Amino acid sequence: MSNENKEILLVADVVSNEKGVEKEVIFEAIEAALAQATKKKHGGDIDVKVNIDRENGSYESFRRWTILDDEDPEFETTERQILHSYAIRDYPDIKVGDTIDEPIEPAEFGRIAAQAAKQVIVHKVREAERNQIAEEYVDRVGTLVMGVVKRTERRGIFLDMGGNAEGFIPREQMIPRESARPGDRLRGYLVEVSEETRGPQLIVSRTVPEFLIELFKLEVPEVGQELIEILAAARDPGLRAKISVVSNDPRLDPVGACVGMRGSRVQTVSNELAGERVDIILHDENPAQFVIQAMSPAEVLSIVVDEERHSMDIAVEEDKLSQAIGKGGQNIKLASELTGWNLNVMSEEEAYEKSQVELRECVERFKEQLDVDEEVAIILVQEGFTTVDEVAYVPEEELLGIDEFEEDLVTALRARAQDSLLTKAIALEEVLDEHKPAEDLLAMEGMDDRTALELASLGISTMEDLAEQAVEDIVGLDSIDEERAGALIMTAREPWFAEEEAGE
Repeated sequence: MSNENKEILLVADVVSNEKGVEKEVIFEAIEAALAQATKKKHGGDIDVKVNIDRENGSYESFRRWTILDDEDPEFETTERQILHSYAIRDYPDIKVGDTIDEPIEPAEFGRIAAQAAKQVIVHKVREAERNQIAEEYVDRVGTLVMGVVKRTERRGIFLDMGGNAEGFIPREQMIPRESARPGDRLRGYLVEVSEETRGPQLIVSRTVPEFLIELFKLEVPEVGQELIEILAAARDPGLRAKISVVSNDPRLDPVGACVGMRGSRVQTVSNELAGERVDIILHDENPAQFVIQAMSPAEVLSIVVDEERHSMDIAVEEDKLSQAIGKGGQNIKLASELTGWNLNVMSEEEAYEKSQVELRECVERFKEQLDVDEEVAIILVQEGFTTVDEVAYVPEEELLGIDEFEEDLVTALRARAQDSLLTKAIALEEVLDEHKPAEDLLAMEGMDDRTALELASLGISTMEDLAEQAVEDIVGLDSIDEERAGALIMTAREPWFAEEEAGE
């Protein structure tokens, strides 16, 4: 074995052990370096391949041509490529895509060891390290990670995760007003392994709700053992959060377990989150009861559920209104995110006034669409009917069960309700022949098919159309009150605001 061959084996062995990468990666790097040096030695834009014997370190060099189809538009040069029609003259069995390898005098390893080989080896080693990091962390996305602060910049915090891995907390994923200095240890939630040109970057967040949940899993053994489940979390990072919990063991109090002795467990989590105060809410299968508990510490006096709009009106005492809403709307916002319902908080007096207005609207609607007097309309409302659809399709026995209603009146009411719905459907179909709701309107947050059809009947077919409306333009439709009209219009205008921000 020559000294040159020994040197190749030695380099592969030493670098492999030093960098913690497989020898095969080092051999491939040396082959690439020798190929580059051999190409330079012979000049021209040739393609060179080098094969190193992994056992004794000996190597051979070949000049290579790739066989292309005669009509292939990728044909560029005869230095590295040969058309099939020419190649088959000397190699009858050769196919498109095959290669022709001819031995060529190689460059000496010793002469390039300090230059090209070193550069290629370093590049290959870094590439292998990056791949190792990516493979190690890709399965850890969605878990807690910890790192030491390397440096802080305006755009975020860089973390040393160990083993040449680098984490990055973007500024928008940092807890507001939280300070971090080099050397501090920080936990975070790994949200992504991002492939960058300088290697994979581990994107870490300290603001996502999942981070809060993972911290409780770490701090509360019963959560880690799945005796207690955290079903959802909502956060105003660094200030306040709410989590909903449920016990899979009837003997366990899930709220008490998460709070800990004298609040020790929840306090530990709060300290990790720069003092973020955490409300622990017992989950309830009854949506209204769940919302009442989620509004803690505010005390709810009454609650009205609107299934169709997936919203609830919550009444509280006048002097507790600010507490229920929270600073900057924080409490109501978190309760809404936690429960998944749109929540409207008002005083008891405001709730009463709103209910009276809605009842009056129902009475007027029945008088107009069913052609009945006020007395009949009021009875329907008092019995819980709110739409003509309900009158038309509710089981007849329910209407007959109303003391003031006789069979003839019930039959007439049902017939009028069905006629009213049919007339409305025909009119809507005629309008929709000209105006149909666009996909963006149908898919808009807070929109449903019925509302989209009603808007389209007014010629409001797209989000852009809706964004240009004023509240008074769309209030009065069956499914839209003033509050919902404002919310829908603001949602439709969100793309405008996004464009303005991008422009700035």
